[in-house]
Amino acid sequence: MKFSLSWLKYFLETKASVAEIAAKLNAIGLEVEEIDDPAAKLTGFRVAKVLTAARHPDADKLQVLTVDAGDGVPLQVVCGAPNARAGMLGVLGLPGAVVPANGMELKKASVRGVESNGMMCSTRELELGEDHDGIIELPADAPVGAAFGSVRQTPRKPTYPTPTPPLKGRGFMPAPSLSAPTIPSAAPLSMAASFAASPTALHPTGYRPG
Repeated sequence: MKFSLSWLKYFLETKASVAEIAAKLNAIGLEVEEIDDPAAKLTGFRVAKVLTAARHPDADKLQVLTVDAGDGVPLQVVCGAPNARAGMLGVLGLPGAVVPANGMELKKASVRGVESNGMMCSTRELELGEDHDGIIELPADAPVGAAFGSVRQTPRKPTYPTPTPPLKGRGFMPAPSLSAPTIPSAAPLSMAASFAASPTALHPTGYRPG
């Protein structure tokens, strides 16, 4: 079973670190096999603003973009995405970054005679979805220059059906009062964990029927 830290915190309010949460889960019999930080593979990818977009002088389907990556020095990037345009915010892979989808290391290169300093990325290239028709478009309030892995939108909280209340007057026992284990406070981190099957595996509410 895999779940994210944000999903766990929907049920358990804590400021514990990933390591502390994993230690507590192991202590109560839920073995943590692996902790994976999805943001780690997005190192080298930044929120960037397209300042200008002009047709490539030697390729009809390419554009030459001027991009602000947050360091005050506009970068020139060649891009073939049809939705690339001045004013939009997207994700720029800088030279040295490794594209998660294919393992390619980005380098400064010449594309049809025009220098390109990185790549504007699609969701498929970053393994965030299957869309490859255009580059990622971020909200207008995304912080230019920030690491993309730190500004991705928080997933919506999961929705679960409301449990049926116990019947009264027919010999039914009242529903048990549930509480989450206490975990010491620490700075929160982002993670995803996979767990081995366990005879004491918890249900989403923390209650295991007898």
